[in-house]
Amino acid sequence: MSKFTEQPEPSVEKISVLHEESIIIGFHLTEYMIRDIILNIPASTYALITDSNLASIYLENISIRFKNIASKLFLSKGNNAVPPRFISYVIPPGEQSKNRNTKAEIEDFLLSQTCTRDTCIIAFGGGVIGDLVGFVAATFMRGVPVVQVPTTLLAMVDSSIGGKTAVDTPHGKNLIGAFWQPKRIFMDLIYLESLPERQFINGMAEVIKTAAINNESSFILLENGVASIRDAVLNPKKDVPFQGATLETRTPAQSLLLTVIRHAAEFKANVVTNDERESGLRGLLNFGHSIGHAIEAILYEVLLHGECISVGMVREAELARSLGHLNQVAVGRLVRCLESYGLPISLDDKKIKKLVGNRQCSVDEIMEFMKVDKKNIGGKKRIVILSGIGKTLEQKATFVPDPPIRKVLSPAVSIIPVTSSSNLPNHVTMTTPGSKSISNRALVLSALATGTCRLKGLLHSDDTQVMLVALQNLGGAKFEWEDNGETLVVKGGGGNLKVPDKEIYLGNAGTASRFLTTVCTLVSAMSKTETRKTTIITGNSRMKQRPIGPLVDALRENDSQILYLENEGCLPLEIAPLGLRGGVINLSASISSQYVSSILLSAPYANEPVTLSLTGGQVISQPYIDMTIAVMDSFGIKVERLDGNVYRIPKGCYKNPSEYIIEADASSATYPLAIAAITGITCTLPNIGSASLQGDAAFAVKVLQPMGCTVTQTATSTTVKGPPIGSLRPLPQIDMETMTDAFLTASVLAAVASNNDAGECITRITGIANQRVKECDRIAAMVNELSKFGVTASELPDGIQIHGAKIQSLKSPEKGVKCYDDHRIAMSFSVLGCVVSNGTIIREKKCVEKTWPNWWDDLESKLGIQFDGLEIESEQDLLLTKNEIKVSKDKSLLFVGMRGVGKSILGKIAANFLNFQLIDFDKYFETTLSITLHDFVEKHGWAAFREKEFEIISSLLQAYPSGYVISCGGGIVENPNSRDLLKAYIREKGIVIHVVRDIKEVEEYLNRLNKDTARPKYGEAFLDVWNRREGWYKECSNYEYLSTTSNDDPSMWHHEETNFIRFLKFITGSDTNQINIEQKNKTFFVCLMYSDISSELQHIPTITHGADAIELRVDSLSNNSNTESFVDYVLKQFTLLRRSSSLPIIFTVRSQGQGGKFPDTQEKEMFFLLAQALKWGCEYVDIEICWSHDLISNLIKNKGHTKIIASWHDVMGTVKWDSEEIRRHYRTSEEYGDIIKLVCRAGSIIDNFKLQEFIGSLKTRTKPIITINMGVEGQLSRVLNEFLTPVTHPLLPSKSAPGQLSVSEIHQALHLIGQLPKKNFYLFGTPISHSVSPVIHNTGFGVLGLPHHYDLFESENIDDVKPILQDSQFGGASVTIPHKISIMKYLDHISEHAKLIGAVNTVIVEIDSNGNRKLLGDNTDWLGIYHSVKPLVRIDSTSSGLVIGAGGTSRAAIYALHQLGVSTIYVYNRTLAKITDLVTHFPTCGLVPLTSLSQTFSQSPQIIISTIPGTSVMEFPDEIFQFDKGVIVEMAYRPRRTNLLKKGEEKGWIGIEGVQVLIEQGIHQFKKWTGKTAPRNIIEENVLKKYNE
Repeated sequence: MSKFTEQPEPSVEKISVLHEESIIIGFHLTEYMIRDIILNIPASTYALITDSNLASIYLENISIRFKNIASKLFLSKGNNAVPPRFISYVIPPGEQSKNRNTKAEIEDFLLSQTCTRDTCIIAFGGGVIGDLVGFVAATFMRGVPVVQVPTTLLAMVDSSIGGKTAVDTPHGKNLIGAFWQPKRIFMDLIYLESLPERQFINGMAEVIKTAAINNESSFILLENGVASIRDAVLNPKKDVPFQGATLETRTPAQSLLLTVIRHAAEFKANVVTNDERESGLRGLLNFGHSIGHAIEAILYEVLLHGECISVGMVREAELARSLGHLNQVAVGRLVRCLESYGLPISLDDKKIKKLVGNRQCSVDEIMEFMKVDKKNIGGKKRIVILSGIGKTLEQKATFVPDPPIRKVLSPAVSIIPVTSSSNLPNHVTMTTPGSKSISNRALVLSALATGTCRLKGLLHSDDTQVMLVALQNLGGAKFEWEDNGETLVVKGGGGNLKVPDKEIYLGNAGTASRFLTTVCTLVSAMSKTETRKTTIITGNSRMKQRPIGPLVDALRENDSQILYLENEGCLPLEIAPLGLRGGVINLSASISSQYVSSILLSAPYANEPVTLSLTGGQVISQPYIDMTIAVMDSFGIKVERLDGNVYRIPKGCYKNPSEYIIEADASSATYPLAIAAITGITCTLPNIGSASLQGDAAFAVKVLQPMGCTVTQTATSTTVKGPPIGSLRPLPQIDMETMTDAFLTASVLAAVASNNDAGECITRITGIANQRVKECDRIAAMVNELSKFGVTASELPDGIQIHGAKIQSLKSPEKGVKCYDDHRIAMSFSVLGCVVSNGTIIREKKCVEKTWPNWWDDLESKLGIQFDGLEIESEQDLLLTKNEIKVSKDKSLLFVGMRGVGKSILGKIAANFLNFQLIDFDKYFETTLSITLHDFVEKHGWAAFREKEFEIISSLLQAYPSGYVISCGGGIVENPNSRDLLKAYIREKGIVIHVVRDIKEVEEYLNRLNKDTARPKYGEAFLDVWNRREGWYKECSNYEYLSTTSNDDPSMWHHEETNFIRFLKFITGSDTNQINIEQKNKTFFVCLMYSDISSELQHIPTITHGADAIELRVDSLSNNSNTESFVDYVLKQFTLLRRSSSLPIIFTVRSQGQGGKFPDTQEKEMFFLLAQALKWGCEYVDIEICWSHDLISNLIKNKGHTKIIASWHDVMGTVKWDSEEIRRHYRTSEEYGDIIKLVCRAGSIIDNFKLQEFIGSLKTRTKPIITINMGVEGQLSRVLNEFLTPVTHPLLPSKSAPGQLSVSEIHQALHLIGQLPKKNFYLFGTPISHSVSPVIHNTGFGVLGLPHHYDLFESENIDDVKPILQDSQFGGASVTIPHKISIMKYLDHISEHAKLIGAVNTVIVEIDSNGNRKLLGDNTDWLGIYHSVKPLVRIDSTSSGLVIGAGGTSRAAIYALHQLGVSTIYVYNRTLAKITDLVTHFPTCGLVPLTSLSQTFSQSPQIIISTIPGTSVMEFPDEIFQFDKGVIVEMAYRPRRTNLLKKGEEKGWIGIEGVQVLIEQGIHQFKKWTGKTAPRNIIEENVLKKYNE
């Protein structure tokens, strides 16, 4: 807007509110507004209040113009006239300014400027400014005039009209305020041009809402004017200065924008005039708000008001539909309208998920917030109920009980079986939705045609919705609705398509994706723009797995340019606008008939007549191809079918018939007919019969009738009467190739089929192979879900086999039916649920919207099947997290990699650990074919070998899909088909591990084996083979493991095994080695800033004292080798670190812009490294949120069990903790990360307090957060941070950030500020004067900077310890003889371990959730034994152990052996009675009493534990040492080398000294008391020093 050009007199429109024309609307109103205010609202001072964002754009211009106009106006009144003052005040933007403090600041400013009652306040801004400043005006000097100048669309049509003003408080929004009507409201639509797109869309929710409840004509304008309205704001024309100010310069788009905004403002003004104080009518404005406000209350930090209201409108419209007041047509129109403007329609919306992240918005929370809606009366909820577009049921909100609201909100339903229902009718007559198949075909053809067509009976569903939106985006046609939405008027575009402005998102709509792929090739090259040169079609995650390769291949061969943007053979696709060449097109049609229909539909617009030849064997679903040809005929194009599956399509242009009626969906019709069959009622469908184009219309005759139903079918109707419940018969064999979608319905009926003659009760359905590539693999899904009911089912090559079961034997699945986002699965199992006792839970209920959006309404209201709304664990948890973990554990695990890297050895380790069977591929190949690999290659050649290799690996994965480890041959990746197979296996959540090893070591190893003639030679240089395969290995694996042990050095494999099992535990999810976020203790990670870790490994145990994780700073690493890549170097560094410490690793590549060393220009290289860390099984990966959203999102998709730390660092120190910017970074981090990390720079100690206030303001936080300030001034923030505080250590070469502290320094600081009080710890018992326990614990306390102290308390009387236990400074105690049992009477709880052992050696102080102090008794003696032994032995089902002695310590020894998995435990003691007591105490531990150590053992003991005094003169015969290289544990620690240890050493056994066990159990005590890992190496050093004194 120019500052100096004089504005023309604008054309304005005025709206009356409260009987005054105080609302003025137009374009470029600044000068008009100023003159009007000065002339009609006289004041000595005009005070404009705005926010800093708007001030930077508009304030100077308004100030200059105000002063100029005021001077001119008052100059005309004479020399004595004094122009009014113009003052302004600027506040920070955002909701956080809408509070009592800001209000007081504005009032103080006005008072400081000597403002009196002769002041007019101008509120210039959005809703926050309007509400806040309006409240200031209402109370300043007991009320002064206020003028509202709304600058956002939401404020224009909503908050500025009506006089409601308020501020927020910590207790809620808008709780303190007043009604104060503005003198003027100026709606200058030019201000909308400076709005961010999201804010404009936000306001459109209110515009659409108003039209939906009041004005269908306005709603139609909104439906049809999407592009114009958006362009008026987001892409305005600037052909002349002040465009739109006058009618002459106003564009049609601007006029339309003004019209819809005026309609919204007029309605609100009318409501306010008739109901100023909200006594009833004004409640109509709250359509969508009852549910929307509840959502906003929960997610206000991340969602805008309009976004929440949009979701609320859809839910409340669905509620109206479920109550019978609104039809699905109206719901569909509302949904389409909201979506077309970019508004969300559910919390599962892609954009909402991006903003909300993993936050949940539970039904219970929403219902709870709805209780406080101001429309409610008493406890009854009132909701605005639509009865049609532009109409409401009442002229006020309507009372609605809770159950129907809960049903609409709930993500799942629980079907109540008919035996529990009283509403089951005898005969139902109902219509079903329009055919999805015909609807999609008719939409495409009518859009491509010329002329106008009225489509009647169109399916209103998700699938047709995405097709409509896609065709609109392609500019293919214009759509309007008639007959209250029952008729769609299509004005065809004659095939003139354009490149769309944005990618076409198709969700999981398979039909749309296939049809539109060919349609998009027709797009004109002339429609390209600089910003959009190609068409991109994409979908959801499942759509990106569904095949489209054969269609793309056929189009590519016909010269179409189509690129796969992600996975080969699947969406997303990038399609160049080149037109379709035509001529002969060869297409494989054995997977989906939709490929055929796709080319048929678009073929008339090719450059040449098309001859379509179908190849690849039997054509799938011929009836659907016939349907396509029939619909094309109706639109004027005749297809000629020739012999041999060849079709000839002429060039031409479709011509729209004046009317086209879409018949009912035959697949959907199977569900009500099946309910009749399974429940015994009669159902008539008057809109589907034998004359249908759809193959599924034969379902009643071909399936239900043979199963025992009575079927009557005419050309246009079908009636089915079911037999008595439980009387359906099986179908021994049925080919459903002509009605494949209906097999799911048949399957659930077959599940309850029975045979009266007690013969085979099996139904076999074939001809349905294409169902594997639908919304999911439907055959596998049906088998899986039926099994949950106790039904036996199995997959056939092209079908399914189901064993019928008696209804009484069926069980309802505990966690419900998983629907796989597949509408047909949900509806099919709702049929089965009608007869299964205890209720059947159907998850993901909304997936039915794909074809029958009101299925659940019709199920209850028309078919009489009742259900409850149900909220269960989140759909996301079931679909992703839990299932991924389960599948990863159960599915067979594959190893790939070069020969000689260790695949076979690691495969054996994996098989043993996972309890899987091992298949060595090379051996399997040779056994199966009875020929060696070498001879096969010699005889048939490498090409034949690779084909046979693919054939065998394919059969292996089919035959052994779970429970196996398959070690593949090194060249498995040479065949493209094998690579595709491996990649598909990964997409199906399988694990493929690429094993790597130093390639030169591998080559040397293989050279040493060059005499091995059993393996074929490469025939080329080894390194050339590796260089060719390396990239293939990476793309065909989802995990990578570096083996650092030589194959010919077996002694080193024990360490490799430990490391590899840690890796396996992580990738399978059995133990992810990550920090428990529920623990109360502070946690730390130490930051390694080495350039090379290998030379510093000896320091790692010391550097990590007190740390809970280690950060590998990859940006600090420096690869000085010219022989390996940086990525390979990082992998070696990572592996060395993982082998050196059991702590989880944080993988960080810190960029220069975020305070690190990695170049900011190498974004792709950074993300490649991060992706590799995921493949290496790293526990944590740090991702900086400043990078590309797409790169971050794609990385997170593949994170597996890795936790993402989403980080942001304010290196420059410009961002404050109370700013909107930090909240924006918080929301972004919360979206991306499992852990949030925000780092600012402190300028003073105050910044640390601001940080704490910020943390306190995050009321809805569910994720752990790391918040610190850099710099010396920020050290307090490091002390106070709770989770994963980054720390340093004196041995490190440098700190990773200024102000970083060590663990010890943080603990000392916490003690000084009173946050870590000193505690006293003791050893209770006698005699204890020579105990080394004080050395263990006081060393630990000292090293970690803890203020505690450990002392001895020697007493024979347990009662003497009571005062110590009651002391508030008591922190815990060790307990030894004679008090291990007598101490129990003073304890509040005893751990299960201590109970089973029968002794307590550790007392722990716990504080419960109510703050009460409790004493817990535990036992760590067994842990000392267990952890000392476990790394040294491999236990299997034959392992045995020997315990010598039967005193108190023997109990811990027996328990430790049992926990290790030892099945047989021999016990020897000179007193047999004590052994008998032990056998009685441990009845399930496999104890075998011995009368002599010299007797014969049935299983030689592998572990010997001595619990007798070390000075004993007992003889130890050779018989007890028969096991090769066993382990001896000596519990006595004086003398250090007992006779048993000495003799065992002579026999080659490993000895564990008593002092080692003592230290081990002490370290576990330390952990239980402090929550920290004790500094083992320093403790061992000090204890041994003390021991030797």
